[in-house]
Amino acid sequence: MSILINRDTRVMTQGMTGKTGLFHTRNCLDYASGKSAFVAGVTPGKGGQVVDGIPVYDTVAEAKEQTGATVSVIYVPPPFAGAAIDEAVEAKLDLVICITEGIPVKDMIETRNKMAGSKTILVGPNCPGVITPEEIKIGIMPGYIHKKGSIGVVSRSGTLTYEVVEQLTKLGLGQSTCVGIGGDPVNGTKHVDVIRWFNDDPETEAIVMCGEIGGTDEEDCGRWIKENSTKPVAAFIAGVTAPPGKRMGHAGAIIAGGKGTAAEKISVLRECGVQVTENPAGIGDLVVEMLRA
Repeated sequence: MSILINRDTRVMTQGMTGKTGLFHTRNCLDYASGKSAFVAGVTPGKGGQVVDGIPVYDTVAEAKEQTGATVSVIYVPPPFAGAAIDEAVEAKLDLVICITEGIPVKDMIETRNKMAGSKTILVGPNCPGVITPEEIKIGIMPGYIHKKGSIGVVSRSGTLTYEVVEQLTKLGLGQSTCVGIGGDPVNGTKHVDVIRWFNDDPETEAIVMCGEIGGTDEEDCGRWIKENSTKPVAAFIAGVTAPPGKRMGHAGAIIAGGKGTAAEKISVLRECGVQVTENPAGIGDLVVEMLRA
């Protein structure tokens, strides 16, 4: 089983005719059930075209009506990406995955406010996407490192996601779904949302979460795990010591007022019963040990 997406998911690409959107859509088409899953592209003013066998529409609403797509992946340039998310939300899609990096914070604050009360789930922005191994990938992750299985993975960092997945796969541990939530300061889905979904998934046996310095999302997630999770969770927090207010890595990796440090996050997670490694090369081995316990 999986969360969010599976081989029956029907997807549209916003920004389909752009260089980036077309490149990654083609890679997704070549993965598992991609050719049946990706059914539409959206580029205003380009409606009526057919690209690689995929019809292109002017609007998200039209693409949804004509193809039945309920999921969108966004490769629209940063100045227009907030509006692209808004359009997908207004069309009442189930899931929007925004890959775009560098969306102005002001735009994302406005978009988050507009999403209040919406049924649409937003993953990202500035994320690698979501993959259910051997079924469907929506995003920019390398499909070949993934293996179908029962370990759920959620991460703020795309690179760390790939590192975790490769370790798990080499150890014979497949993944149920891998979700890259992105590291921007204003985003949609949080660690706790994904872990809640994994916890409810009967075929996810254990969970790996990767966090970063900045904010309190990982600490909040740890507290939820302590009170609610029925499955073992392993974690790694990426980050280095930096002066207060300095930005490291992702736009969301900001330490302010002494809060959001790697040490603080690790301490809280361990207090909450999460197994934490301070060496990224040891994540896979930690999961193996956790499953044996």
